[in-house]
Amino acid sequence: MNDRTEKKRKPRARMQALLTNRMKRKLALVFALIVLALLGVSVRLAYINKTSGDKYTKKVLAQQDTNSTTLPYRRGDILDRNGTILATSEKVYNLILDPKVLWQNQDKEDAEKDCVEPTIKALVQYFELDESELRTTLSEKKDSSYVILRKQLSKDEIADFKAAQEDKETENKIKGVWFEDSYIRRYPYNSLACHVIGYTVTGNQGQTGIEEEYSDTLNGINGRSYKYLNEELEQSTSVKKAVDGNTVVSTIDATLQGIAEKYIDKFIEDYTNKSVEGPAAKNIGVLMMNPQTGEILAMAGDVDFDLNNPQDLVGNGYLTQEQVDAMSEEEQLDAKNQMWRNFCISDGYEPGSTVKPMTVAAALELGLVNDSTTFLCDGGQVIVQGQPKIKCAKKTGHGIISLEGSLMFSCNDALMQMGAMIGYDNFLKYQQIFNFGLKTNIDLPGETNNASTVFTKDTMGPVELATSSFGQGFNTSMIQVASAFSSVINGGYYYQPHVVKKILNAEGGTVETVNPVLVRQTISNKTSSMIRQYLYHTMYGTADANGNNPTGKKGRVAGYTMGGKTGTAQKVPRSARKYLVSFIGFAPADNPQVVCYVVVDEPNADSPTTQASSAFAQEIFKNIMKEAMPYLNIPRNAEIPEDMKEEVAAEEAARAEQEAEEEATEEETPIEEGTLVDPNTGETVKMPTEEEVEAEGDSGPLDDYESPILPEDGSNPAETE
Repeated sequence: MNDRTEKKRKPRARMQALLTNRMKRKLALVFALIVLALLGVSVRLAYINKTSGDKYTKKVLAQQDTNSTTLPYRRGDILDRNGTILATSEKVYNLILDPKVLWQNQDKEDAEKDCVEPTIKALVQYFELDESELRTTLSEKKDSSYVILRKQLSKDEIADFKAAQEDKETENKIKGVWFEDSYIRRYPYNSLACHVIGYTVTGNQGQTGIEEEYSDTLNGINGRSYKYLNEELEQSTSVKKAVDGNTVVSTIDATLQGIAEKYIDKFIEDYTNKSVEGPAAKNIGVLMMNPQTGEILAMAGDVDFDLNNPQDLVGNGYLTQEQVDAMSEEEQLDAKNQMWRNFCISDGYEPGSTVKPMTVAAALELGLVNDSTTFLCDGGQVIVQGQPKIKCAKKTGHGIISLEGSLMFSCNDALMQMGAMIGYDNFLKYQQIFNFGLKTNIDLPGETNNASTVFTKDTMGPVELATSSFGQGFNTSMIQVASAFSSVINGGYYYQPHVVKKILNAEGGTVETVNPVLVRQTISNKTSSMIRQYLYHTMYGTADANGNNPTGKKGRVAGYTMGGKTGTAQKVPRSARKYLVSFIGFAPADNPQVVCYVVVDEPNADSPTTQASSAFAQEIFKNIMKEAMPYLNIPRNAEIPEDMKEEVAAEEAARAEQEAEEEATEEETPIEEGTLVDPNTGETVKMPTEEEVEAEGDSGPLDDYESPILPEDGSNPAETE
């Protein structure tokens, strides 16, 4: 190789090397760019996943979920304090047709392989569907995968069809039909405690009562089952289980609630059209609570409705069909709201003398009166010269009475004197201490606070102070009075009233215990003790030297120590002479375990004077407490008062007579000859005669019965093995 050739090759090699280096640099640059791009995509994906991962996951799942099925949660139960089920969710099934799948299994040429006709036949047979309508649905919705044919079927209603689906001879013939799980809300006791429990509407939305107040607690989270293609392109199913709702244990005692409702119904039966044509009363309310905790034991009114059918004004006896037909939709809704309204917490009224214990307690706390203080009642007082006298219930006057007598005889005159001693500022202060004009914050929807119907410094004058001292001129609600009264007789402790005791999870474990909430101390224990004594004598005391009688005697139950206070409020307008009467009492007198408050608004009476008697409310109170106290194991630890012995003797005689009549009826019931009564079941059994036995023939004790597990030839399997 000469030098010239060598010189020509060197520049060419250098050129190739240069090109190679350039190529490498370009490749390196491209590689670096690709790496940076991938890194950027990774960072972006990480960012998106962190900030919007859930959103995009739902989008992906939604795209995959063409065959998804919602797995409904079960709304939690509502129980009474003893575990009795007051509201529950019962599993039901929706009958679902998948026309798309069914048409895919049609075979017009081979009837043996066709599934359309057998499926239609089965649906018509087991669910009594209209065949022509079913065929129309199949024709019009060929591409649909979800058609609801029947809703809320019970397990028994679908059992035969499911058996046919699983039958080896027919299982391949029924296609495109499945059952969707669902739940329906049931109330085993229908209208019991309806205003406390409430009901639900579509979507598990609670309406009124505990159902509304604790709706989020009772509700759970739906699950979902969906099909998707896995990595091997095979169809798989993913299931996210539903989370069932929590169970609410209420403070309500179903037995006490039943007792309260029973005697409201009895009063309605006894007094409707009794003195004048018309209802037994305009409104009736009963509230029972534990004064030591604020727990509501029963809450009832004269208007109730079936929780399983809460929309039916006629079926619930609230209106007649003619009345409903004459109403607009808006008027019907207003009527329903009135039917659903909880009188015990939603309605305001002038309470009357049931708030006198609070006025007396305030005067004692302020040191303005003591046990030896006396008052002169001359039938009323002229508060402002030139204005009419504000009268006492006893218009001839109680004469000179003690502080205790002011409650025992329910003296308005003495209370007006105490109101003047207390003064505006202190009176309004104690109104707030006892929570009048404020919500109690009971855990139920619809509570009124009556803030606009209690007095303030700007609206209270001397007349307003005088009337307020004995419960007229301002409004309260039943729950406000019962809560304030409970604090006066329990040692001075105001507890927030509540209707829920505990929250349980779906497995029965305790999620939350609702402990009593002490809001404030209203009065001292000493004052509370004195008020209890005064209220005991209001029911069990004797007449004083002036012939004044205790006003609460008609509410007594023989053998028990109780305390209580009557109430009579003249309604607005005063000229109408309409009255709301009430009674609030407790037992036992020395250690109150239950407070029972009864309100009867405009009881059926032939005159204003008769209507103004709290005896109407005391009658309901007495009937309730007569059953409630033995149930609550409150001991009979008192002698029967002399003036009640005749009543007790009459009750015992009536009871003995009834028992004798029942025994006589049992004895008089003839027993057919040749029959005996089974001592275990009470069933009357006819004994076979000799002739009947002979006619049957003698085929042995077992007749033709064969054992399903023994060989028919009588051989012993062990011997032949």
